[in-house]
Parts: sequence; C-alpha cells; structure tokens
Amino acid sequence: MIAVKDLSELRAHVRDACASGRTIGLVPTMGALHAGHFSLVRLARRESGFVIVSIFVNPLQFAAGEDFERYPRRADEDSEMLDREGADLVYLPDASQFYSPDFSTTIEVAGVSEGGEGAVRPGHFRGVATVVGKLFLQVAPDVAVFGRKDLQQVAVIRRMTRDLDFPVRLVIGETVREPDGLALSSRNAYLSPAERQRAALFSKALFEARDRVRAGERDPQVIERAARQALAGAGFSIDYVDVLEWETMRRATRIDSGTALAAAIRVGKTRLIDNVLLLER
Repeated sequence: MIAVKDLSELRAHVRDACASGRTIGLVPTMGALHAGHFSLVRLARRESGFVIVSIFVNPLQFAAGEDFERYPRRADEDSEMLDREGADLVYLPDASQFYSPDFSTTIEVAGVSEGGEGAVRPGHFRGVATVVGKLFLQVAPDVAVFGRKDLQQVAVIRRMTRDLDFPVRLVIGETVREPDGLALSSRNAYLSPAERQRAALFSKALFEARDRVRAGERDPQVIERAARQALAGAGFSIDYVDVLEWETMRRATRIDSGTALAAAIRVGKTRLIDNVLLLER
C-alpha cells in the first residue's frame, strides 16, 4: 500500500491508476479505524479498482468545546490495518496544507443539514461538506463510500454531490455493530467499562421502537415518545430523538418505507449517535 501526504503525489498516483484502466474508489475517514471502516474499504474494493482511504481529523467540523484535541489519532496503526485490508493508497494530508492560513471558502448545504446534528452542532455540516468537497476535487473518485450510521451526513453529501454536479457515485454501507448491538464508533474508545456496558441500551431502545413499527404502529410521535422514554429510563442525556424521512431529513408525518429513527445521546461525557430504518424500502 502506498502512503502519501502531498497532493501532487496523490494526483500522480490517481493518474497512473486511471491510465491503467482502473476506477478510483474513495473512503473518507478521520482515522481511529474499526471494523465499520474496514467494511467500507471492502465495499470500495468491490465497487472500484483502486481504493484510496483518506485519514484526516477535520477541524472545520468540530465546534469550540468539542473533542477535536482528544479525538483519537493513530495513523501508523490505521495504515498497517488498511494495508492488511487491501487498500491501495492511504492519503494523510497535513492540516496546514489542506487548509491554507487564509482559507475562507466553505460549502453550505441547506435543508438536510439543519435538524438533528445540525441543530445541536451548528456549523458541523458546513465542515463536513467542505472537507468532502475538497477530497472529491483532490482525489477525483469515481465512487465514494460512506456508512449509514452517520445518516444525516449521508443525506448532506448526497445533496451536495447532486447540487454541485460532482461526477461521483455514492455507495452507502450498512452500520456495523458489536454483538450487543452498539454501533461501532471511534468515540466508543472514550467509554469506561461501566459506560460501555450501559451504552448497549442505546441500540436496544432503537430496536424496540423499530419492532413496534413492524408490529403495526405508524404514528411517528408514538415511536419518538417510546424511544425517548426508554433512553431516559436508561439514564442517558438525550440530544434528540427524531423520526425522519432519511433522504431529506424532514420530520416524518407518517411512517413508511424509507423512514428512519435517529437519535443522539450522551453516556457520561461521550456523545453517541445511531439510527435504524423503521421499515425496509
């Protein structure tokens, strides 16, 4: 596997891969990789001929007081695992080169970015859209792979890609979970053993709400209320619990195919997000 930090070197490898007839796949990450990320790498391998994984802890998507400084960084370990997973290139841009000192251009995706995470973390999706837009321009991928756990992020990137005519096909991988149901996340490393045990109740509450829908309930308010009660009963601090049309992120008025239940909670000082599709499409 090739490891590069310099943009010109990255583009040279992309040109060589394209010249040999291979399509380019991109998996953008912030590192601290886990099995969920590796499932996306394998998906990119199936969908493209030359797989690039970027590792970049993007300062633009962290607000003041969030965990930018303590976000886990282990590029050497991540690179070794990516090599074993069969990635062709890992891109490790330096923040000072990625964003010049007078950097002042950002991408704002209205509508889909405004509820949920966007309401709790103002400016977050501006940072996400900007970094992904830059990566699309730098890497010029044919395919980009993202995980469904970050449901609103997927909606934002899908809208940005469509609106700005990026020639990139998006592929969405399913959420990977621990045996007890907890969605894999780099932030799970922050949990103490006791918090980790309790965190499994997060996904349990979402699964129970999904089961109510599959048993016939179609009122979003009933599902939100049941999930909220279960999460509060588990002792979590709740940021939001929303039933949404997952492609538009609008609050759903009735549950049908493509409707999702999304939630964000805090376990101690650790903030976790998760979602489930309430009915299969």
